[in-house]
Amino acid sequence: MRFTIRTLSLACIMSLASISAHAATDVTFWHSMEGPLGERVNDIVKDFNASQKDYVVKATYKGNYGESMNAGIAAYRAGQAPDILQVFEVGTATMMYSKGAIVPVQEMAEKAGNPLDPKAFVPGIAGYYSDTNGKLVSMPFNSSTPIMYYNKDLFKKAGLDPEKGPKTYADIEAFGKKLKAAGVECGYTTSWPAWVLIENFAALHNVPYASKDNGFGGLDTRIDLHSDAFLKHFEFLSKMSKEGTFTYGGRGDDANALFTSGKCAMFTGSSGSRANILKNGKFEFGVTKLPYYDNVVKAPQNSVIGGASLWVFSKKSPEVYKGVTAFFHYLTKPEVAAKWHQDTGYVPVVKAAYDATKASGYYEKNPGTDVPFEQLNVETTAQSRGVRLGFLPQIRDIEEGVMESMFGGKVSIKDGAADMEKRANELLVRFENGNK
Repeated sequence: MRFTIRTLSLACIMSLASISAHAATDVTFWHSMEGPLGERVNDIVKDFNASQKDYVVKATYKGNYGESMNAGIAAYRAGQAPDILQVFEVGTATMMYSKGAIVPVQEMAEKAGNPLDPKAFVPGIAGYYSDTNGKLVSMPFNSSTPIMYYNKDLFKKAGLDPEKGPKTYADIEAFGKKLKAAGVECGYTTSWPAWVLIENFAALHNVPYASKDNGFGGLDTRIDLHSDAFLKHFEFLSKMSKEGTFTYGGRGDDANALFTSGKCAMFTGSSGSRANILKNGKFEFGVTKLPYYDNVVKAPQNSVIGGASLWVFSKKSPEVYKGVTAFFHYLTKPEVAAKWHQDTGYVPVVKAAYDATKASGYYEKNPGTDVPFEQLNVETTAQSRGVRLGFLPQIRDIEEGVMESMFGGKVSIKDGAADMEKRANELLVRFENGNK
């Protein structure tokens, strides 16, 4: 009997040792995707966990972008940070300058022996989330970019070709006049005015928005809106506003309703707005690229992104970093990234996902869904990589408030530009001093 008990005890110990040796490593992932998007994130995590036995990703919804970012930072300070945190694009500078809090993802993957290839990503996306040496600091995940939507029914009413959307700002003005003459209430409007009319305008025309390569080159960056390109752009929009061909629709995404209600014929907004327009717009619409000034550039540069990326906190074990790296590689699989793109409307972040989606016939069946990718799939320049500024949400709010006054005729273009610069740069000085 003693022999049996001893044998069983040894067997149990050996069994427990075996289980311990093969125990899966947990990887915690905090995100801001709720509703259908959250369900899709859970599906991806579930499929990854089922695809291998070494790692278990545990995804948790932590509120909207601002809430989850604040929760992640607070958790890090308390020594309880998640392994992965989803952060919106305007939080990029804050995360980058978080003094030892994060591990650049390309560096992490290389140390884990499973490198990520930046060239596999869409240039306009990889450039935004890379350092000055071109190395990825965070993992591109749910990316969007602004595009032009137009109401084909209203175009027909005005005698315009419903299959040809505006290409340039001159087109917008010309089309707007015809639409107004046909009794259309609103020719053109935009959501996210600072993102579209300032940040993306600068990128498309390869115009500096801020010094130090729009903040990518250092903390001592300052905004400059007094270049001829910006002043003429603001003057043109102000002229259109007086003509009644451009309607300033408010801050953030307030203008979305002007388009979905059928009031505005042309609308620049996030590529991620497509699902909302399909659901709430009772009309046929077309999609084309963002407008540009053909007297400034012969062809536009890339647009810049919105959405969010995945950041990895420091002070984790090598096994956790291997698990995070494995999960990130899973996200870049063509079939996984393509399904995420098609299910959500976010841009495919890797080129292979675009190729797979195109080969499936998805773009032919859903015209215009390839436009965001085509806008981003252009090699970036120092001026078109995007914007890396501290306090960017607050800066956008300042800009949108001043633009409202400029286009409403309450302040001159030069005075408005000077006001935006002064107030935004005061914030940038604060951010610089707080992160030296």
